[in-house]
Amino acid sequence: MSKKQLFTLEFPVKCSPSILYEFLATPAGLQEWFADKVDEWDNVYSFSWNGEKPDKAEVVEKEQDKFIRYHWLHSEKGEYFEFRIEKTEISNQTVLLVKDFAEKGEIRDQSRLWEYQLKELFHRIGSN
Repeated sequence: MSKKQLFTLEFPVKCSPSILYEFLATPAGLQEWFADKVDEWDNVYSFSWNGEKPDKAEVVEKEQDKFIRYHWLHSEKGEYFEFRIEKTEISNQTVLLVKDFAEKGEIRDQSRLWEYQLKELFHRIGSN
């Protein structure tokens, strides 16, 4: 049984949900900021960094312009990472929620990694 815990990060984004979703759910979009090389075959995404052996994740659930949930093939059942796009009620601002799993002592480091990665995403979409 995994000791990993679900954690959620929230980031305001100056971008339309449809454009943001393309960067979160397509190989071309993910390759812009998440991994050096991204391929997709039959709902399984292959992510490569620094020419290393690819790490694979399956899309387990998605809704166009709303969210996409991936499950790393090497991870425990029930673990995933998810990108969810929401709009705030009052200001109608786009917000990106990132959900991921990490061991309790690694949540801070994992959060920093996501923050670093997402800075690259926001730079690519012009939302710094």
